Amino acid sequence: MKILIIEDESLASKRLKRLLLEIDSDFNIINSLESVEDSVNFLANNKVDLIFSDIQLADGLSFEIFEKVNINCPIIFTTAYNQYAINAFNTNGIDYLLKPIEQDRLAQSIEKFNSLNSSIDFQSLIQSINKPKENYKQRFMIKVGEKLKSIPISEVTTFYSLQKGTYLLTNSGRNYVVDYSLSQVFELLNPELFFKINRKCIVSIGGISEINVHSNSRLKLTIPNLDPLAIGFEDIIVAREKVNEFKTWLDN
Repeated sequence: MKILIIEDESLASKRLKRLLLEIDSDFNIINSLESVEDSVNFLANNKVDLIFSDIQLADGLSFEIFEKVNINCPIIFTTAYNQYAINAFNTNGIDYLLKPIEQDRLAQSIEKFNSLNSSIDFQSLIQSINKPKENYKQRFMIKVGEKLKSIPISEVTTFYSLQKGTYLLTNSGRNYVVDYSLSQVFELLNPELFFKINRKCIVSIGGISEINVHSNSRLKLTIPNLDPLAIGFEDIIVAREKVNEFKTWLDN
C-alpha cells in the first residue's frame, strides 16, 4: 500500500512513519511532504492509496491541497487541534487523529481504511460524494411594502395558492406572497423536505404536527399557525391519489 505523509514537523513525520511501519512493515511510505505547494505538485503527478495529512502547514491549511487536486483516495487527518473536524470530513477524510498520536488509535484508523477498502469501491464512493448536488432553493425573497425580505426555506411550513396568487407560510405564522406559481415553487424545492399534497398546497415535512385519517381514504393534516379557512380551504387534505406516495415520503 502506497502511503503519503503530509506533515511540516520533522519529528512528527518521523514518529508517524515509525508507528506505521511497526503496525505493518510492508507499508510503502513513498514520500513525506511539508507544504501545500509541494503536496499539490506531487499529487498532480502521483497516485497513492492513503494520505496522512496534518492540517496546519507552513504555507496554509492542507484543505487547500484537496481543493486544487482531485484526490481519489482516503485521507486520515492528524492535528493538534479539534476545530477542523467538520472540514476534514467534508473532504475525503475517513478519520481524525489528535496529536500526540497513540499507536492503538492509529491502528484503529488503519483497520477502518482496510474495512472500507474490503466492503466498497472507495473511488466510486468519492465520485458519488463529489457528484454535483441538486441546487435546491435555500431562501425566497419577498416584498413587504417598500422593503425586501429573505425567508430561509427552513422557516417555511407551507406553500399554497389562493385565487391567482402563491403564498408561503412561516413557522411563526406569517404569510407572504411569492413571485412564482405553485408548480414553479415545487420544482425549486428539495423533494425530501417538501411534498405537494394536492393541486393547491405544498407542505414541509417539519411543518406537520398531526396526521389523521379522513373520509374517502384521504389524510387530514394539522399545521401549526395555519387556519385552513383563512386561506380558503376547509381542511388541509392529502389528495386520495397521493396518499400512498405521501406515506412513502414520510417513511423515507
